[in-house]
Amino acid sequence: MYNHCKVGVCLVKRQVKLKGIMKNDHRAKLLAAIKTKAYREGDFTLASGKKSDYYIDMKEVTLDAEGSLLVGEVIFEKIKDWGVSEVGGMELGSVPISTAVSVVSAQKGASLGNFIVRKESKGHGTGKKIEGKIGPGVKVVVVEDVVSTGGSSMKAIAAIEEAGAEVVCVVAIVDREMGGADTFAHRNIKFDPLFTVSQIKAG
Repeated sequence: MYNHCKVGVCLVKRQVKLKGIMKNDHRAKLLAAIKTKAYREGDFTLASGKKSDYYIDMKEVTLDAEGSLLVGEVIFEKIKDWGVSEVGGMELGSVPISTAVSVVSAQKGASLGNFIVRKESKGHGTGKKIEGKIGPGVKVVVVEDVVSTGGSSMKAIAAIEEAGAEVVCVVAIVDREMGGADTFAHRNIKFDPLFTVSQIKAG
């Protein structure tokens, strides 16, 4: 009986260890994909109007089949215990991210809904600003591909809060470290990026 229990404990520990290895493997693969597929150096103008000597075209990762799966796995692992029911953000960059997370969540038996905040309200039909099940008492995670100043996310948050929902956290794949973290901190909004641009630039 003792030996049987001891073997059982060992098996559980091994399973936990394997899950940890898989989690780190997904993260490492995602970081490598960003470095090789999305990161570019040159002269660029960002959405905020600021100039930059590099650009991160995250859609090269989020619209790639393997990249999409990695994004979904890594973000779901991060947010799965946060007590949220929906994940989404401002069109267009957030859409493939939230979709990937939602699909992975369903595969793992812990389904999270997907929502999209429109840049402009629909000019026809219901005229909705937000597509998805967002309303009073709903807890959500806002996702972004790349955060610079945080302006795009703040617009999404304003629409979400106007609908009565609660933003638990903003999760970006990459924080460009250009003031976005301060923007969220000023509003007491949790910000938890997967990577910083310093990590992307590291060898």
